[in-house]
Amino acid sequence: MNLSFFDQFTSPCLLGIPLILLSMLFPTLLLPSPDNRWVNNRLSTLQLWFINLITKQLMTPLNKKGHKWALILTSLMTLLLMINLLGLLPYTFTPTTQLSMNMALAFPLWLATMLTGLRNQPSISLGHLLPEGTPTLLIPALIMIETASLLIRPLALGVRLTANLTAGHLLIQLISTATTALLPIIPAISILTASILFLLTILEVAVA
Repeated sequence: MNLSFFDQFTSPCLLGIPLILLSMLFPTLLLPSPDNRWVNNRLSTLQLWFINLITKQLMTPLNKKGHKWALILTSLMTLLLMINLLGLLPYTFTPTTQLSMNMALAFPLWLATMLTGLRNQPSISLGHLLPEGTPTLLIPALIMIETASLLIRPLALGVRLTANLTAGHLLIQLISTATTALLPIIPAISILTASILFLLTILEVAVA
């Protein structure tokens, strides 16, 4: 029973071949394909409106030079959102619960951001390593600490994201198992756990 709780985090396989790539690419089939018509169906209109909303929220704080990142950021945001939401459905697999995938997405984007900042604004980028008004004796130690925290940031954020998604899926499965087990024995407690499961599901949708 304990092993079955963690089976949901193993990549589905067919003839010994992991299907995590198909799990990542399948949500893209739900996106609308480009069309030359002005008016589509309601689903396509809603999807395009949502993608436009994500793009506007991502690009509003950036200047015009940063808008060249709009395509990759919007595509990544939409893909992760669909993967996480579809992963909440029963009998599905969530690729973002794998640390390897989160690190594969986090490290290149973090490195690109760092290199872009050092190339365009080197003084401002290096200025973040030393807070203003630092005593002279603490300057070497603070520079080393800030550099270490900067280098470890993608690993720390990737591990935290993986832990949040994994813990949420485990809690949902544990509480749902308890709900079904208590239903024929103590219906009142089962209803209480079902309400807790509903609130936890709302929280997991927000996390996704």
